[in-house]
Amino acid sequence: MENIQDVSIETCTESKYLRPYRLRYKQNGREKIWDVMDTGDSVSILVYNPFRKVFIFVKQFRPAVYSCNSKKYEENGVKKIDLEKYPAKLGVTHELCAGLVDKDCSVIEIAQQELLEELGYKVPLYKIEKITTFRSGVGASGNLQTMFYSEVSDVMKVNAGGGLESEGELIETVEIPVTKGREMIYDESINKPAGMMFGLLWFYENKYKPSGY
Repeated sequence: MENIQDVSIETCTESKYLRPYRLRYKQNGREKIWDVMDTGDSVSILVYNPFRKVFIFVKQFRPAVYSCNSKKYEENGVKKIDLEKYPAKLGVTHELCAGLVDKDCSVIEIAQQELLEELGYKVPLYKIEKITTFRSGVGASGNLQTMFYSEVSDVMKVNAGGGLESEGELIETVEIPVTKGREMIYDESINKPAGMMFGLLWFYENKYKPSGY
């Protein structure tokens, strides 16, 4: 995962996943513009194994996080990053299992597919509970994310997970004891999105029973 080489940066003119556009509007009679990035709606799933009392997260290298955690320099007109000064681990994140809403099916079915693809768990739909929906990246995108919660058991594990190689995914599964989850929320040394922090707080408020859970 952290074997990153030959990092360079260039202008993005088109993308399969990102669609930038400029919004022009008037607000209180004043003309304004705002650059917007349509990243697509998504799902995320907080996964918990109550039998072994562990959360199951995904760990992956996120180029955007790595880019924000490093400085660029120019070499022969090309922007690059010094990998010795800025190792790949700066871009490694811990996240909820998640995926884009890019298929012709319901969001809960997409969540079910992501559980199988990323974590290797074959989970029946009735074991996937909706938590809420919210807007992500409201300053630049504002796309909708639907968050779910699922309890799994080891017998549901049917493959190693890891994501789809055809889509360039390289994902590791990480298990965190339920007793360490609160600590993880506020551990600033771990790269993680706000959605994951919210999901954990929701779990401790709504599901956690220390005496028997």
